[in-house]
This record gives sequence, structure tokens and C-alpha cells, in this order.
Amino acid sequence: MEEFRPRLNREEWEIIRGIRNSNRGGGVLEIGDLHEPFCLDDYLPFCIEQKQRYKTEKIVFIGDIIDNHYASYHESDPDGMSALDELNHAIQRIKKWRDAFPKAVVIIGNHDRLVMRKAFTAGISKKWIKSYKEVLETPGWEFTEEHILNDVLYVHGEQGGAIARAKADLISTVQGHRHTEAYTNFVVGKNFKIFGKQVGCGIDKDSYAMAYAKAGRKPAIGVGVTLDYGRLPFNVMMDL
Repeated sequence: MEEFRPRLNREEWEIIRGIRNSNRGGGVLEIGDLHEPFCLDDYLPFCIEQKQRYKTEKIVFIGDIIDNHYASYHESDPDGMSALDELNHAIQRIKKWRDAFPKAVVIIGNHDRLVMRKAFTAGISKKWIKSYKEVLETPGWEFTEEHILNDVLYVHGEQGGAIARAKADLISTVQGHRHTEAYTNFVVGKNFKIFGKQVGCGIDKDSYAMAYAKAGRKPAIGVGVTLDYGRLPFNVMMDL
């Protein structure tokens, strides 16, 4: 059986094979929105497999680690878990991600910051609020609004699509937020070449927290990988 590979040209594929067949690491694994505790059970093993396959050294979670359905500004399911039960369940599931990826950069997504927004609306000082890593018990994770690595910008993606953001800022951009999109597109000028990448997600579309999107397109379950110091980006989709 022919070995699976992303749709790359021969030169790019040879670079990947060289990395996989050598002892040197390099590259970034870009993990999509989890929305724990409403993430697919098979998404974590899939992400671990891609880290091993492409020997990535850096891990970036692209945002919305936790769903916070109970704290939504929209209607929440009255038959769903209580606030405490949902949070505790999410923390237990996130521990598995922490154990698999003890060091990671985590982009803060709109669902991650829901509780912070509620506290702000209620006039509660930040001094009363624990940090993300304290609540989620992930001491080795760095939470940030955006991150630049190898001249690639990592953001959650609430300001529009990845290719539009890349064009606006003239920097290669990787983002999530849009659950149904997974692609890597390039913009080429006379003196530059940049890309915009949507990494997909890992959400369980059948969970009650995702009921708002049941009439829409299916989510794109996958990850992003960027190798060769930001010069070789591609998507890897999960078999469902």
C-alpha cells in the first residue's frame, strides 16, 4: 500500500522524508480547537501520531481549549452538565493533553476567555481570578493572545480567515476558530511568499454543546504542521 502523504510536490515531500528518517527534530504541530470536554476521543491519539510522524518539537494549541458551554452568552442546554461538573470533566480530559504535550504554547480563544469576560461584566477585579494554567492544571503551557515562531503568526482567528489575515499583516498566519475550514494557501509577491493556514479542529459535532452548528457543514477534523523553519506548511486530516 502506498504510504500516506499530504499533497505536496516532490521536493517538499523529500524534505519531510529527510526529517522523518533522521535524528534531528524541528517543526511545529498546530492542534485545532478542542472545546473540552466536547472533543473527539480519537483526536488526541491522532495528534500524538502526527507529532511522532513529523518529529515536531514545538506544540501550538490554536485556541478554545475549553468550551465553557455553561458560561456562554448564548443559551446553554438546560439538560447539560452543571457549571462545576462541566469544568471538572474538562480539566480531567485536558490532563491527558498535558501529559502528552507537557510544554506547549496555547493561543487564548473566545471560548477560553468566556469566564474572564463574565467576571469583567460583573465588575470583578483580575486579582480575584486565577490564571488559565492554574485552573486547567497545566503549569508547562504558555497562554497568550498571539505567538510568532519562525516568522509565522499564530492567532485564534476571530478577525476573519487565515489568508485574509496573512494579507493584511503581510506575515504567514496559522489559526483555528473556523471549525469547518482546513487549508493552506499561499500569497506570492515580487519579494515575498507568505501563507494562510486554517488547521481544522477536534470537536465532537454530536455533543450537545455543538447543537448550534448541526445544520451547517461538518467540521474539518485535522491538524496543521509547519516544517523547515516556517517554510513548509501543510494540513493533515484525520480519517473518520
